[in-house]
Amino acid sequence: MEFLHDYGYNVFIMVSRKEAKPQTCQLSESSDTSSSESEAESEPEQVSGYHRLLATLKNVSKEEEEEEEEEEDSVTDETEMNLEDGDSDISEEEEMAAESADMQGSVASPADPEGKDGHGPPGTSEESPEEFTDAKHESLFSLETNFLKEESGGDSSLKASQDPFVQHVNTKLKEKEIQAVATNPRTTHQLKWPILGQVVFSSKFQKLETFKPPKDIDLKSVHLQKPLESTWIKTNSQFLSGPPKSSSPFTPLQKELFLIMNSYRDLFYPERTALKNGEEIRHVYCLHVINHVLKANAQVLANNSRRRSQKLGVGDDDDFRDQGLTRPKVLIVVPFREAALRVVQLFISLLEGDSKKKIIVSNKKRFNGEYGSDPEERPPNLKRPEDYEAVFVGNIDDHFRIGVAILQRSIRLYAPFYSSDILIASPLGLRTIIGGEGEKKRDFDFLSSVELLIIDQADIYLMQNWEHVLHLMNHMNLLPLDSHGVDFSRVRMWSLNNWSKYYRQTLLFGALQDAQINSVFNKYCVNVQGQVAVRNVPMTGSISQVLVQLPHVFQRMEAESLASVIDARFNFFVNKILPQYRDAVMSHTLIYVPSYFDFVRLRNYFKKEELNFTHICEYTQKSGVSRARHFFLQGEKQFLLLTERFHFYKRYTIKGIRNLIFYELPTYPHFYSEVCNMLRATGSGEEAAWTCTVLYSKYDAQRLAAVVGVERAAQMLQSKKNVHLFITGER
Repeated sequence: MEFLHDYGYNVFIMVSRKEAKPQTCQLSESSDTSSSESEAESEPEQVSGYHRLLATLKNVSKEEEEEEEEEEDSVTDETEMNLEDGDSDISEEEEMAAESADMQGSVASPADPEGKDGHGPPGTSEESPEEFTDAKHESLFSLETNFLKEESGGDSSLKASQDPFVQHVNTKLKEKEIQAVATNPRTTHQLKWPILGQVVFSSKFQKLETFKPPKDIDLKSVHLQKPLESTWIKTNSQFLSGPPKSSSPFTPLQKELFLIMNSYRDLFYPERTALKNGEEIRHVYCLHVINHVLKANAQVLANNSRRRSQKLGVGDDDDFRDQGLTRPKVLIVVPFREAALRVVQLFISLLEGDSKKKIIVSNKKRFNGEYGSDPEERPPNLKRPEDYEAVFVGNIDDHFRIGVAILQRSIRLYAPFYSSDILIASPLGLRTIIGGEGEKKRDFDFLSSVELLIIDQADIYLMQNWEHVLHLMNHMNLLPLDSHGVDFSRVRMWSLNNWSKYYRQTLLFGALQDAQINSVFNKYCVNVQGQVAVRNVPMTGSISQVLVQLPHVFQRMEAESLASVIDARFNFFVNKILPQYRDAVMSHTLIYVPSYFDFVRLRNYFKKEELNFTHICEYTQKSGVSRARHFFLQGEKQFLLLTERFHFYKRYTIKGIRNLIFYELPTYPHFYSEVCNMLRATGSGEEAAWTCTVLYSKYDAQRLAAVVGVERAAQMLQSKKNVHLFITGER
């Protein structure tokens, strides 16, 4: 790497001598909004153009596959029918209407207040529109009317003072400590762990404790509830293929993550990828969930037995404070049904293990039908990147919610929310039941006593609707509006005091160090035990995965504040960048736009200025996409505006690019190299004229570091020069 200052800007020369696989910063497993099929099946929401587009993820036509693999002339037949239409994508009004429905909540049908599950199975549309719940097993799974069985070993393990669950729920806070949290500075301490790397411990309470992982741990030392000690080894066996002498029940990554989870600290782990470690992490957080629920329920059932033996009411009531204001104690947020299916399958495996006696799973067949998928639905010859295949696998409907009740070794699926121990839902599924201000049918009492919140694959929600996540967090652990039949003599005092959020553990997993995800972790996670965040910095950056010979010009724009960045970027682009590309010589210019709102603003400006352009976004119909790609390839349109969400959901190779502009740095770092490598599809002989321009500001430090590496990013942000040049490719 060299620095050249001859032309008034810094130059970084990077040479890749061999093709490396594009760096995959893995996503996860979801689609952006509900497919049209599932929407029609369950609730009378209007199906937007965007939902129709997403439905095609499950049913990709043969023509579309051929369109990707063959020459671009395979779309000319369709194009010629409407050449006179020019850039006739889906109308601006339709796009804006679709986006409005998507961005403002998609809440046309608040679910019923019982918190019943999502959709009926195919062919049941003639039934009432109410969501299905399992009413038949209500008494069997009731915590109030059941008692601890003798063979379950009592609750002796819960009495052990060293059990982290007991220590956590028995932690006593004082009023003055709660009041001080609002003004206390966050104290932090950084350690380096063998696998997780840079780990930052923090707390807004005065006491900050840190620890380092021991070399070895056994299952007895982590206080697993029966039968998990015996079932975990078998359930986790697929990841334990290390040397025979290594008898650890966890992988090195699982061990460190579980030690943090089991200490009941909040955790942010931003390196969860669908290809590399997604399932490994899912296994370990499911173990923590089942362990927590079994302990909590065993405590309630044991106290039921004690109260019965004391003839109900004899003794100090405070001895029996063992629950929250509502029963749901765990909420798992996942992006789509396939993820929910895998979570439930893990629950069953963890409770069943090697036991010859199968556990009772109510409504399992129905669940598999609604959350499973037909492997033949997806064309086998559709070629997409590996990380895409790992994310969009199985049933990718993203509008669902289901309650799960666990009683000793039985599982009840589709339990009403107020009879559930665990809720599994997508952000959209929760948004439609939580509702908004002024809506008659809305309910969020079931979130009042959640003790364990898991948000998995958080980066996917940036591609869906991040507002749904914020809406959920704003409704967590509020005092319920109704009593829901609770016995107040059994409710923990910290729950009655409305201090539940200080006892809620939040586990946040994603593939990105993103400002919006960081903000949620810093703002909404105030656990008394403290927080732990993994903060590793990228040393190389995804630009090292660019395989084409290409000059990358990074232009820094100045912005006075974070709020002014959007306008500053637009003005900088219109006044400084666009004039350089207006000449017809600079044809075949692709403008990559991460934000849909920036896209709309640019599209309106281009129309106003009567520039020769076409555009593709997540709402564009397939025919419009085909026309736009054809016009751009043939040079009939000089500019192509492309949104990041379209690239995320489709991953088309856009042919004909000669000039590339990143209006903003991509959300996913590997999208940078993916889009740059699309120039290889343009054809040989034109490499010398290729250009790439990137806009960034000081507020884009995280994204910049992910693309160019942390050291170069620091130099670029501190430099007095506003223009920096990288050169990649074969020399």
